[in-house]
This record gives sequence, structure tokens and C-alpha cells, in this order.
Amino acid sequence: MRDELELLRAANPVPADDGRWRDRPLDATAQRALNRLLHSTRTRRARRRLVLRAEAAVLALVAVLAFTLTDAGSSPAVAAPSALVPHAGRPVPSLDGLARIAEALARTAGPQDGPRRGSHLQSWSLSMGTGPDTASPVTVPEERITRWNADGSGSELVVATDPQHPGRPVIHDDDGSWRTVGDGKVLHRATYPAGSGARHDGLAARTKPPTDPTALRALLASLYGAADGDGRDTGAAAVPQLLMALSSFRQEWTPGPRETAAIVRMLADTKGLRPVGAVTDRLGRRGQAFVHDGPDGAMDATRQMVILDPRTGQLLGTEITFTKDLPDFRITAGEVMSYEAWMP
Repeated sequence: MRDELELLRAANPVPADDGRWRDRPLDATAQRALNRLLHSTRTRRARRRLVLRAEAAVLALVAVLAFTLTDAGSSPAVAAPSALVPHAGRPVPSLDGLARIAEALARTAGPQDGPRRGSHLQSWSLSMGTGPDTASPVTVPEERITRWNADGSGSELVVATDPQHPGRPVIHDDDGSWRTVGDGKVLHRATYPAGSGARHDGLAARTKPPTDPTALRALLASLYGAADGDGRDTGAAAVPQLLMALSSFRQEWTPGPRETAAIVRMLADTKGLRPVGAVTDRLGRRGQAFVHDGPDGAMDATRQMVILDPRTGQLLGTEITFTKDLPDFRITAGEVMSYEAWMP
């Protein structure tokens, strides 16, 4: 471990106590990125060695950062959510059947029913350290609303809240220190005047979602490395990467009926997703769950679930749960690593 630490310091020789670069726990954004790295692999051989080196570097960095929980109030923060339990009591619709429903709705959509840049997301992310003295993992719940208008004006809002436990304190990352805050506390608010959109655009934000499933798969591949560059399905092993890419792109765009039809058809054409029954998601919405519990990368420790609205095919949410114990991270099989609930 010391050798790896020295390599990291040599690559970025900044003093450990130097301002914003000082040694401290990962913030929520970095932790979500780490969670993705823990179970992701790239499908392109040219990227594989670079990704593995990046994973090793991040894990080494996590191992030397102390995880702290400070200023915890007298009221306990909300507990980690339990994994959703599907119920297969009635005939379970297939992905192909939901794709046909979504395609029928797409054919009746008007010009005004196109995609909208921005998103509304409620998320629960597990933050974890490593090592024998690490604290237990904690769940960080946040609601994020991003809106962009045609003239380039927009707004961003991030709130610490857990709709499953209204009024109870929640855990928040305060510049690397974890503390409890009141439910509904505004963590970030920003408004942008007309013409600001170009300064906040990434490639994904500038790329309107395709309405063709093959083109959508190819776009996700080019942006996030989710499949082969020509858009072909690379088999069940690619499902976790595809779902993570879809989640990242969904943070940039809210799809309309035509884009929703492309999403569901793309999933229907993907090997490795099986129907498991009806669920009620964490916002109380009825959905149909489809699960991938095959290979997820080097660790093979997670199960991926995607939840769709049975009436429209709309993407309601995704859930990642651990399927085996990870003692180094104090993780027990069945714990939820992340859950994302998407809203209009």
C-alpha cells in the first residue's frame, strides 16, 4: 500500500494539508464515481488496461483517506434503504411487450413532445471507506433538479432530503466531513442567465437523444464506453455498463415518448435482463422490474435492477445491490449501493 501511495503522491505532488487538495474523505460526487468503478469494466480492449490502473489508483487513495462522521445531531439520520422486492403474482410483461407499448405512444406524440434538457432525480448513494478501522457505510440521499431553456438560461437545485422519511435528519457531505442536516436543507442553488448554457455544456448535453435504439446504443458507447462503437449488443456482461451509461445520459436529458420508446427497445434487445415482477418504487410508483444478476466486472458483487412504468415504458429508476459480503468495506450482501428515481 505504501508503494501505491508514493506513486500517487509522485503523480500529483501536492502537500497533504494544502487547501482544497488536502487529504480528506471523498465527497458525494467522487464516491458515486468510485461506486461505479468498483463494479465496472470497459468493453473495448484498448481501454481495459487504463481502466484497471484507474481502479487500482482510486482504491489505493480510498484506503489512505480517513472516513469521518462529524457533528451528528441528537436525532438519528435516516437508515439505508432496503432493496426493493419484486412480486410476480400476475403475468409478468416482457421488455418486448413494454417496448411495443412505448412505440405505440411514440407514434401519437406531437412535435411538442420532444426531449427536454435537464432532469429531476432523487438518489440514495452508499458512501463507504475501507480498512479494519473504517466506519460503517452511510447512505446519502439527495434530490437534484436541473433545468435548461432554449435561450440558454437555466437553474440547478440540490436538496438534502429522503421522501421515505419526511422530516427526519439526513446525512450530508460538507466538504469531506459527514454531518446530519435538517430534511429539505438546500445544498446548492444556482440560476444562469440567457446564453449560459454553452458554458455548461458537455458533449452529452449538446447531443440530443436519438429516437432509434441502435443509434442510442451507439451514442452511449461513444460517450461512456457502454458497448461496441457500432452499437451492437456485446452480451450480458455489458448490461451494467449500459445501465450506468443510460443513467449518466438521463441526468442530462428528460426523454419524450419517442426517446422513451428507443430506450425500452434498446433494453429489450439487450441480453441479460430478465423480468422479475411488479415493484413499488421508493416514490410510491408502480413499476415493472427487470434484473441483471450476471457478471458485473472484476468484483462480481452486485445486482442491477431497472424499473419501468408498465403503462408507458418510462424509466422510473435503477437500483444496484450487493450480492455478497465485502468485509474490507463493511458491506453485507443485500445492502443497496445506489438507487436513482427519475421524475418528469
